[in-house]
Amino acid sequence: MSAVLLTYYRRQFASALAANLAYRGAVAIWVLTSIISPLVFIVVWRTVAGSGSTGGYDANQFVAYFLVMMVVDHLTFIWHMWEFEYRIRNGTFSPLLLRPVHPIHHDVCENVSYKLVGLVGILPAAVVLGAVFRADLSGTTVASVLAFLPALVLAMVLRFVVEWCVALAAFWLTKVSALNTVFFSLFTFLGGQFAPLAVLPGWMQTLASWTPFPWTLAFPVEVLLGRRPGGELLLGYGAQLVWIVVALLVLRVLWARATRRYSAVGA
Repeated sequence: MSAVLLTYYRRQFASALAANLAYRGAVAIWVLTSIISPLVFIVVWRTVAGSGSTGGYDANQFVAYFLVMMVVDHLTFIWHMWEFEYRIRNGTFSPLLLRPVHPIHHDVCENVSYKLVGLVGILPAAVVLGAVFRADLSGTTVASVLAFLPALVLAMVLRFVVEWCVALAAFWLTKVSALNTVFFSLFTFLGGQFAPLAVLPGWMQTLASWTPFPWTLAFPVEVLLGRRPGGELLLGYGAQLVWIVVALLVLRVLWARATRRYSAVGA
């Protein structure tokens, strides 16, 4: 990374962090909404499991799964595919194109700063809910934590690049809300956010494994919970890396074509 880009990251990140701290009330509301969905899933799947187990998860293991999922989802979350339409329609994307660095770097700084500020609410909420619902983290060890860290970083990169590719659809479509909703629905279901992939039918698990979705959410969660043995762990890392390379290549092609046809509606 060049010195110019490092300087840009330092200054842009400081600016984005200051903005998120200034609007911490809005961040708190977003964090609260991020807690509600996992809480609903916990109640539902604990009821489904009852005193037995479903898909290899008992009631307390479901609690652990969805609380870890809440943290992973927060750390990988990216909202820009919902924002690009507004940027293009109102011409606010034009100043980003005039800068000497790719606009994706601006979004990386904005995204990471939000996640850091939001962790102040997400982590305590996860601890409290884990204590209240008696989350079973017995499968989590020092080794699984160490294996989880690279899985999380790769998941963050993968989700960011994939969803930035989806966001570029706004250069061709006037309204992208329907496309975003379909993508988000597939992501929620096949990524393991709605339920652990182990409870899905076998053919659906196989289908999910051939998409980038589970490698951005379910995989790092299962790694931390100790549900991915050595061979599966290496396979998961490999899948993440392959999908990152594919997503970067797609991004490069889409970006070149998108900028050639760009015309801000509001400009």
